[in-house]
Amino acid sequence: MNLIRFHLLPRLVTVGLVVAGLGTGPAFAQQLRQPLLELGIFGGGGLVPDYPAADRSEARALALPWLIYRGEILQSDERGLRSRLYRATDLELTLNANGALNSSSEAGSAREGMPNLEYLGEIGPSLRWTAWRDAAQATRITLELPLRAAFSTDLSRIRHRGFVVAPEVALERNDFLTRGGRGRIGIGPVFASGGLMDYWYRVKPQEARPDRPAYNAEGGYLGMRLQFSYRVPITDRLSLTAGGRVENFSGATNADSPLFRSDLNVTLVGGLSFALYRSEATVASTAEPFD
Repeated sequence: MNLIRFHLLPRLVTVGLVVAGLGTGPAFAQQLRQPLLELGIFGGGGLVPDYPAADRSEARALALPWLIYRGEILQSDERGLRSRLYRATDLELTLNANGALNSSSEAGSAREGMPNLEYLGEIGPSLRWTAWRDAAQATRITLELPLRAAFSTDLSRIRHRGFVVAPEVALERNDFLTRGGRGRIGIGPVFASGGLMDYWYRVKPQEARPDRPAYNAEGGYLGMRLQFSYRVPITDRLSLTAGGRVENFSGATNADSPLFRSDLNVTLVGGLSFALYRSEATVASTAEPFD
């Protein structure tokens, strides 16, 4: 299972709170009115590694509900579900929540005979600084520092798994390639606590085999992550969304784990997002096109 941080899908396989776009990209200086609440569904598919540094990827069909809420404090959009705690001109502190899909320990996999990996969720504060933006408000460079607690669930119980720190520098562009298109590319290292590393890489003595010795994981460096996304509106209700991630795990703290099988993972996801409901109540959206 992989935490894929989509920004135009919901930080994938970030289980679908968010997949739709934020309007159709009119001139940035204009004042716009957008629905306070939108509900819809994303349909598509992707190629997703079983977990970080796995040597096996799975093609998965995705049908995920999404929600956009443009409240003053609580918001949900393509950046995830978040509560805005503080905001200045170029600095924002939010409380974000994200998630990821489960993965089975099938025969022939590195985790054969071990417990399945459950649905994974994350929640925690994130500090974002806009380091640069162009005069037209079409392009910006941001630095983001999130700290999130991770939890897993099989839908009958919830377990705390540790913490993730994933600083990132990102380039975001509006009206990219076509009118209304939004592109984003970001890169940064990922660090995880011992509990989360154990969740992915620990092998208990009773799970050990001749080709899979017992192993206790340690917290530390997980890898370097390059992720990208693109969303373009087709109509007011329909958008095309695509994204992906390339991860390099060279030098990872737990590279000696028998479950650590590959230094490189690639994830690709794409599909269509359709708004089923748009509230009559609207909110004003001005100058800042990245809200």
